[in-house]
Amino acid sequence: MNCILQAVQHRIGVAAWQAGRDASQITLLAVSKTVSASRVRELALQGQRDFGENYVQEALDKIARLQDLPLIWHFIGPIQRNKTTAIATHFDWVHSIDRFVVAQRLSEARPLTQGPLNICVQVKLEAEPSKSGVSPEGLPELAAQIARLPNLRLRGLMTIPRASMEWMQQRAQFAALRRLFEALQVQFETAGQADLHAGNVQLDTLSMGMSADLEAAIMEGSTCVRVGSALFGKRI
Repeated sequence: MNCILQAVQHRIGVAAWQAGRDASQITLLAVSKTVSASRVRELALQGQRDFGENYVQEALDKIARLQDLPLIWHFIGPIQRNKTTAIATHFDWVHSIDRFVVAQRLSEARPLTQGPLNICVQVKLEAEPSKSGVSPEGLPELAAQIARLPNLRLRGLMTIPRASMEWMQQRAQFAALRRLFEALQVQFETAGQADLHAGNVQLDTLSMGMSADLEAAIMEGSTCVRVGSALFGKRI
């Protein structure tokens, strides 16, 4: 697996160089859903630190088995209301917020001793029924609501775009999220921080790009690529 990790890191490095960016500013998030704890440990021992999970119970088992390792756990799947306490307690990041009620429950459940939970708002760029996410039109209000929650830190945006093998189509979708991100930065700069809890907004994260399109995402400013199959193989 060492060669596989190096190959993905090389892809990120080349893409960053082509975009005129520093590869060290791009996080490789290894998507480990359905992958055993032993395979996660193997990758972690090669230096991988960030892992993404979609299913709460599966993730909790891995987190418990791997608690001896200094890993950073990201929840990237749809969130059920009855799972918010577990997510708030055991994860460092959540990338899939698309409703205020879920964000509010996460804030209420986050232990104060752990510090704010890092949050990305999931945006649905196109009307695909199978995908979650707030609409671009609803994003400004949702972000403003989340920014007022005391135990969350709003870090940025996430999207799962329509699958495409065409380079320009990939870039166009990621560029759309980047523009929304830039508009959100202006929104908070204009509003100021007077009505917000100190430190609850740190807009520095664009979670976009996966195994098949990470190069296009990096070209459009991604700071976190979520890679599963390129690291662990296709899931059955």
